[in-house]
Amino acid sequence: MTTTHEQAPGGLAGQDHSGAHGYATDKEAYLKRLRRIEGQVRGIARMVEEDKYCIDILTQVAAINKALHAVSLGLVQDHISHCVVGAAREADATGNPELVQAKVQEATDAIGRLLR
Repeated sequence: MTTTHEQAPGGLAGQDHSGAHGYATDKEAYLKRLRRIEGQVRGIARMVEEDKYCIDILTQVAAINKALHAVSLGLVQDHISHCVVGAAREADATGNPELVQAKVQEATDAIGRLLR
């Protein structure tokens, strides 16, 4: 049974987000990277608590931003290669081109949020 979700921040009302996601095959790798980023953030908090030099802290912030961007780009790629392609297949099968347009719009909106 699939369910639709209410409008979520950045999501589309009525969109079905159930089932396997594009990142599913790399889920453990994503979790490993996110745990590493989490540790880096804790390290920065420790640096602030210990009154470390501001440039050293900023260097670590830049490293975290780069790591988060890498995760984000991977998720965008996964979304396009799995979710958008899947919607295109479903649109072909059902004759409903709005399915693929909705997924493309989701990707466009997500990329826009990443660029802000």
